[in-house]
Amino acid sequence: MGAAIPVAASSADSGGTPYKQSSSSNQATSAQASPKKQQTWSGTSFAPLGNRVPLRQGMHGKDVRVLQRLINDIGIKLGVDGQFGHATWAALRRIEKRAGRPVNGVLDSQDLQVVEQWDSSGGSTGISGSAPVQQPAELPAGSQAKVMSNGLAAAPADAPDVVKQIIAAGNRIASKPYIYGGGHGRWNDRGYDCSGSVSYALHFAGLLKVSRDSTGFEHFGASGPGQWVTIYANGGHAWMIVAGLRFDTSGATAAHTRWQSADRSASGYIVRHPVGL
Repeated sequence: MGAAIPVAASSADSGGTPYKQSSSSNQATSAQASPKKQQTWSGTSFAPLGNRVPLRQGMHGKDVRVLQRLINDIGIKLGVDGQFGHATWAALRRIEKRAGRPVNGVLDSQDLQVVEQWDSSGGSTGISGSAPVQQPAELPAGSQAKVMSNGLAAAPADAPDVVKQIIAAGNRIASKPYIYGGGHGRWNDRGYDCSGSVSYALHFAGLLKVSRDSTGFEHFGASGPGQWVTIYANGGHAWMIVAGLRFDTSGATAAHTRWQSADRSASGYIVRHPVGL
């Protein structure tokens, strides 16, 4: 069974976002507001960033310090002094350019999403020298996904983009070791357990905000099999079929990948799927 979720365990799929855009009245009084309980992800607190987004040059405070730590985490060396000066402005412009965002040196909520995702994935989609996420190889339309000789999955050309994103995310951790509790509490981990693996792939396709253990997937999405994605879960294990290909930690040691073409029994599992897929 996947480990219980130590971060925001009570959040639903609609929750778990580590920042929130405040209303204008809250922004105006944020300096006087009493401290709120802060949510953490990957060891960094994001809550202060939601109080004054957008952040721009000339601002200072705890939220700027959090931003500077995040920028350091994704591979840009920057002093952490809580002052949004020229160096922070230049670093943010570099991030915006790399992400294809408007380059203005002002942190808005979409810039923050980029930085958060890069940080939670260990900077692997960021600017610290690592290559961006590779889209899966494509197969002819109408075919099923297929595991290639390198252990990565190829996607049907006519698969929805979100399905290709699930496969791309699954490819990133396909050969990572099984570690009980891995993928719960931080997205970038040394290894992943069964539910942590499923959570990771769904998260980076935008379908899940907070990781779930295997029992949690018994209530995910909609009941029954999906057209493109089907999740199988019970109290001891979770796995899924994506575009006809199994993504599963069980058997991964022998196969050297979580992507496996061999079928397995679904007896004893609750069957769910992401809504619309």
